[in-house]
Amino acid sequence: MNVFRSLSYPILLALLAVYFAWGGTYLAMRIAVETMPPFLLAGIRFITAGLLLYLWEMLKGTKTPTKYHWRNAAISGGMMLLGGNALVAWAEQTVSSGIAALIVATVPLWMTLFAWLRYGESKPTLHILAGLGLGFLGQILLISNSWNSAGYHTAPLTGYLVLTLAALFWAAGSVYSRKAQLPASSFMSIALQNIAGGGLCLLVGLLAGEPAKLQLASLSVSSLLALAYLIFIGSLIGFSAYIWVLKKAEPSLVSTYAYVNPLVAVFLGYVFADEPLTAHIALAAGIIVLAVILITKTPKPAHRPSPSTGCPFSGLDGEGI
Repeated sequence: MNVFRSLSYPILLALLAVYFAWGGTYLAMRIAVETMPPFLLAGIRFITAGLLLYLWEMLKGTKTPTKYHWRNAAISGGMMLLGGNALVAWAEQTVSSGIAALIVATVPLWMTLFAWLRYGESKPTLHILAGLGLGFLGQILLISNSWNSAGYHTAPLTGYLVLTLAALFWAAGSVYSRKAQLPASSFMSIALQNIAGGGLCLLVGLLAGEPAKLQLASLSVSSLLALAYLIFIGSLIGFSAYIWVLKKAEPSLVSTYAYVNPLVAVFLGYVFADEPLTAHIALAAGIIVLAVILITKTPKPAHRPSPSTGCPFSGLDGEGI
C-alpha cells in the first residue's frame, strides 16, 4: 500500500530528498566538528551554499531581493540555521549523532503546535495527534536504547538541553518561513536564508573566539569531506527541498522528516560507526513508520493550497516562499 499516493510527485520527491539527504547530516556534522569549530563550520557551510544559489539566480535574471526580503530571511535563517542547525553541531561535540537526531525529532510536536497557536492553521486532528504521539513514543524507545548502550551519564546534560532548544528554534523558524514575505523565486529565498543564517553563525563563532581554535594544518580529510557533504547534499539539496515543500504541504506532513531522519542516522551509525542495530531499535522503527502512515493519510483540509506541479528542483515554479 502506497501511503503517499495522494501526494503530487514533486512533493513526494522533495520529501524523499529531505528524508535521506538530511539523515546523513548528523553523522557528517559529528565528523566535521572533530577538527572544525561548530559555528564556523555552520557559517562556512550555509554561506557557501547560499552564494552558489544566489549566483545561479542572478545569472537566470531573477529580480534583486529587497531589504524587506533580507530582513525576513535573516529572521527565518537565524532561527533555523543558527538557533537550530548550528546548535546541533555545537552539541555534537559531546553528544553522539544518533542521539542528536533523536532529540531533534521532537520538532513535529512543536511545529504543529506553533502553526496552530501562532497562525491559526488547522487544529490537529485525532489522526495527527495519534501519529505525533506514536512518533514521539518511537523516539523515546530509540533514545532509551541509545542511553542504555552508551551509558546515560556519558553525555553532558547541557548537550541534551541545547538540542531541545535547537528543536524549538527549528520548528519556530520553519513555521515563520511558510508565512514570511520573501522573493517570488523559491531558490532566491533559500539563498537569502542561507547567506543571512550563515552570516549570523560566523558572527557568533567570531564572538566565541572560534577562529583561534581553527588550525588549518589539523583539518582532517574526513572533516573536509563531511563539510562538502553538508554543503552540497545537506544544504543545496536537502534544505532547498525542505523550504520548497514547506510552502506546498501541511506542517504535520512536512515534519515527518524528523521521524525518518533518525532511522537513517541509526543505520549510518550501524554501518560506519559500529553502533548496534537491535530488536529494540527495530520495534521503535516500526512504531515510527506507523506514525508516518497516520499523519500522511490524514484528509487534507479544504483551505489547503493546491500543490504546485512544478519540479521542486527546477526553480521555475514562480511561487513565493
